[in-house]
Formats: sequence, C-alpha cells, structure tokens
Amino acid sequence: MDIVGKKKIWLGISIVLLIIAIAAISLWGLNFGIDFKGGTLIELSFNSKIEGTQIKNVLSGIGSLSNIIVQKTGDNSVLIKTAPLTKEQVEEIKSSLTEKIGENREIQLETVGPTIGKDTTKKAIYAVILASIAIIIYIAWAFRTVPKPANSWRFGVCAIIALIHDIVIVIGAYAIFGHFFGYEVDSLFITALLTVMGFSVHDTIVVFDRIRENLRLYPSKTFDKNINDSVEQTFVRSLNTSLTLVIVLLALLVMGGSSIRPFIATLLVGVSIGTYSSIFNASIILSIWQNSAQKKLERLS
Repeated sequence: MDIVGKKKIWLGISIVLLIIAIAAISLWGLNFGIDFKGGTLIELSFNSKIEGTQIKNVLSGIGSLSNIIVQKTGDNSVLIKTAPLTKEQVEEIKSSLTEKIGENREIQLETVGPTIGKDTTKKAIYAVILASIAIIIYIAWAFRTVPKPANSWRFGVCAIIALIHDIVIVIGAYAIFGHFFGYEVDSLFITALLTVMGFSVHDTIVVFDRIRENLRLYPSKTFDKNINDSVEQTFVRSLNTSLTLVIVLLALLVMGGSSIRPFIATLLVGVSIGTYSSIFNASIILSIWQNSAQKKLERLS
C-alpha cells in the first residue's frame, strides 16, 4: 500500500468533502435547538395513535405560538418545541389538543431561557477548544521518545489538523441533516461531537504509535517507507474496529427511536470520516511536514 505516494488522491477526497461541508454550513447553517437559543419542550402521550400533522394543525390555530416544531417519539406520543412559553400557554396547548384530538398526558416539560442558551453555547465551544489543546499536549508528551529528526509536537499538531477536518465535515453533514430532516443542534450533538473527537484521536494514535516503533526499529528506512509500513500494519485493525461500531450504529439508526436518531447519525458520520482521516490524512500530513522540515535542514547545512 503506497499511501504516501498517492497522497494527492486522499487529500483531494478530503478537500472535496470539506468544500461540501463548508458550503452546507454557509448555505443552510445549523438548526439550533432550545438548549442553545432557548424555548419550551413539551412531550405528550395520547391514548390512541396520532399523526404529527394532526398536532401541527391544532397548534397552528393557537395564535400565541411561534417557531413550532413537532416530532413523533412513538405511535401515540409527540414532542413539541416552541419559543419560550408561559404556564398559561402550556395549559392552552394541552386543552386544545384534548378537545380536538383526545386525552393526553404530560411526559416532560422543559423551558430554557435565552441567557441559559448563550451560556450553553459558550461552554460547548470551550469544551471543544480545551479538548483539542489537551490532545496536543498529551500526544506531544506520549511521543516525546520518537527518534530524531521526527518531532513529537508534529505528531500532536497533525492529529489536531485531522481532527479539525473531521469536526468540520461532521458539522457540515449535520447542516445537511438539519435542512432536509429537521435535526437540531442540542446537548446530545455536542456529546456526539466530543465522542467523535475521542474516537478519531484514538485511531490516529494507533497509527502514530506504530510509526514511532517502526522509526525506532528501522532507522535505515525512509520516513515515508516507515509511514506506509505502519499504515499497512494497522489498516485491518482500524477497519475492523470501525466496521463493528458502524454496524451497531446502523442498527440503532434503523431500529432506535426518533429522539436519538440525530445523535446516532452524528456518530455514524464521525466514526466513518474519523477512520478515513486517521489512516489517510494524519499520516500524510505528518509525512509532508517532516519531509519539508528535512529539506529545510539540508539546505541550511
């Protein structure tokens, strides 16, 4: 497997995916849920089977409501999301649905104010930034014994570059899901994003660790040759690990409830693209950087 020799193909695929992701984010943006922009969430259970359109038609007739989103969570249960509501407006919704559709029971009621939503947004951004910094420091420390002229900090930075690639594509995919399927950015999405970060870095470290060992065992080989050998030696292991997880996620996506579907879809995209970048991107970026640094040293000497 000449991974490094075909770097233009692998990087080209990544560039195309990044362009699609950035275009989706620019065109459609993200559909933020009540965790971020504030609002009221009501989940109701009915005595008989209902349709989402029935609920939407009834709620549309209540003039005081705005930004109404209706999602079925079961044959006889529904999730209603709106702008922040007063207690009286909640009671009006329940009574209108009782009158026009049937008896219902409140499963959950949650209201998040705009201030709390802004605070959640800040904390989510801080969590991603802090996680990225911690990953760079950890990898640089863990790979401090890498043979010269390789540099442990290059390993850490390359892992983060691959990670940023994964995050941008996942967010772009979620923008597409939000536009076509109404998926909202909520706390579960941030959880999925952090999970994807951990999985992606885990896969990258497996490849990098093998590169470090091969650099130590075969110092006479070129840097690119050691990278190719390392990727080939870890390829099946990385693919098998990811495939087993993807199979489980696909089963959950098909059989799971609608409330967890956005979370599972995010993980599915993240695991898939994370596996790709760990094998084809991180090691190639490391190769390009190392070779560039090596040529610079040769010119100076």
